[in-house]
Amino acid sequence: MPADLILIAYDGSENAKRAVRYAGRFLASCRAVVVTAWEPMVRQAARMSGLSGVMQPEWVPDEETEDVALTDAKVINAEGLELARSVGLDAEGRTLEVVSAVWTAIVEAADELNVDIIVSGTRGTTGLRSLLQSSVADHVLRHSHRPVLIVPPGR
Repeated sequence: MPADLILIAYDGSENAKRAVRYAGRFLASCRAVVVTAWEPMVRQAARMSGLSGVMQPEWVPDEETEDVALTDAKVINAEGLELARSVGLDAEGRTLEVVSAVWTAIVEAADELNVDIIVSGTRGTTGLRSLLQSSVADHVLRHSHRPVLIVPPGR
């Protein structure tokens, strides 16, 4: 049974590229949405200064200049969209602004779009590292009420 709509989480990594290729190979789909989540530089700076204990620089974004994180996300998303189309998916691209966590943005987008399945790559960590670093894919799997295809890294 083909899916009507799939959501592919794409961050430009080799693992994300592999996930797109698997989606094209195994999911006969009417449509796909390739999403790239991004966090505004102001929030990134605030989070990093909070973690490091260093004061955040007084930086206010220019309203007339696009956030560099959004600019990067658009480039990454365009690459993912091109890859999805090259493997036979009828795809469109979308960038998602992260308000709290990347996985939350993905799950909320999947709900908003009412997708049939979410596709994501993963770093494939195991052991102690996997306990210390929970992946976006792991959170999507645990918090989404939709089927999730997680593609592990290649060998």
